[in-house]
Amino acid sequence: MVDLNNFISVTTDLYKDISDKELLERFRQHHNSEWLGILLQRYTLLLFGVCMKYLKNEEEAKDCVQQIFLKVIQEIPKYEIDYFKSWLYMVARNQCLTILRDRKGKVPVELPVISDSTREEEDVDITDKVLADGLLDEALSELNKEQHECITLFYMQKKSYMDISVQTGYSLQQVKSYIQNGKRNLRLYIQKKLKTTKLENGE
Repeated sequence: MVDLNNFISVTTDLYKDISDKELLERFRQHHNSEWLGILLQRYTLLLFGVCMKYLKNEEEAKDCVQQIFLKVIQEIPKYEIDYFKSWLYMVARNQCLTILRDRKGKVPVELPVISDSTREEEDVDITDKVLADGLLDEALSELNKEQHECITLFYMQKKSYMDISVQTGYSLQQVKSYIQNGKRNLRLYIQKKLKTTKLENGE
């Protein structure tokens, strides 16, 4: 088990010219937690920012960062990671969603902000509204079988593209396409529903 306390004492300035990929390779080759500590310290503020974005609570965010450190230690041996920063962000986001699920009894799906191109108005952050109004399940039911399956596995069950490909038999390219198209269709359906609701309410 890697001691997280060792991470705090590592000075990253000495290694600022070493890429993420090289640090990860050194960790794998030498099994020295110092290299992983340098890598995690490099993104500690990013992780804290992600946790604050989702959890809105400083103490919970700090605790979540520590949980992410542990998760990274457990998960790194399982994957070939080409872009550590992107992979780390996914781990952080999934950890935050797990906490929110336990808190609310639901897994919030992070949907991109939708802007209304027909009018100049503030972008609409639909995440909270979708969960509150129960639109997510309704929108999911409108997707075709492949999109529904991939969206559910990716966002709700936190499966990777590879995991989904193995489980469903779809190619990686198909999985990526179903998720992208499914997410777009979710946004369009929910946006339409929100606009209809506003009209009905005279807004």
